[in-house]
Amino acid sequence: MAVTLKKRLIRMIIGSVAVVATPLVAALGMQPETSVVILYEAEGETSINIKNTDGMPALLHSSIENIPEDTELLVILTPPVARVEAGETQLVRFLRQGGESLTTQRLKRVTFEGIVQKPDSAGRATLGVTVRQNLPLIVHPKGLERNREPWKMLKWKISDGQLRVINDSAYVVRMAQQLELRPSGKMAALSRSYVLPGETLAIALDPQANQSTSVKISPATVYGYSVDHYSAPISKAVAR
Repeated sequence: MAVTLKKRLIRMIIGSVAVVATPLVAALGMQPETSVVILYEAEGETSINIKNTDGMPALLHSSIENIPEDTELLVILTPPVARVEAGETQLVRFLRQGGESLTTQRLKRVTFEGIVQKPDSAGRATLGVTVRQNLPLIVHPKGLERNREPWKMLKWKISDGQLRVINDSAYVVRMAQQLELRPSGKMAALSRSYVLPGETLAIALDPQANQSTSVKISPATVYGYSVDHYSAPISKAVAR
């Protein structure tokens, strides 16, 4: 649906202008005011301002994308398309959809992209697409305490040559994929940059890292900023 909508947008921009087929021109443009969107279920909605930093008007195309592990429709946004003048901002609202109340945080992605029309050196109209912004969208359950450091609730274990990270909390934990095992200094990498509530991820280890006692991670706060490295202890599976 998003692809079809984007095609319609492009046709809208071209409109009555005779456009010679030319490559799209990359440009800067739509800038969100924060690096993460959080919707608190108790409030029912949230919003974010998007500024057009380009020097000309543009169409802002906003959409919500599912992560592969969670395709349920939880949130809609409005407006999906809006004209934003140069230097102006557009408010995009996020509305929680009906259904049962959540028991854990949920993760989606939201994208913002601008489409502008620019003349080339020959005076022909060309379409310019601004840098695509892709932000995490976290839906926070009603009644769940707000936690600014959910990564401290993760459990790390080494078993059968694998490092396992266990998230038995109700929070989404985001972090850099690269990990450092200590004291060996060996590096490992998560398959993705988030661990969902109730989820366990396993990472194959270099044999020299099997005796590691801690792991150094680079977590992201709820508001999207990187924080100082955090070292978490690693427990070992008990031999039977």
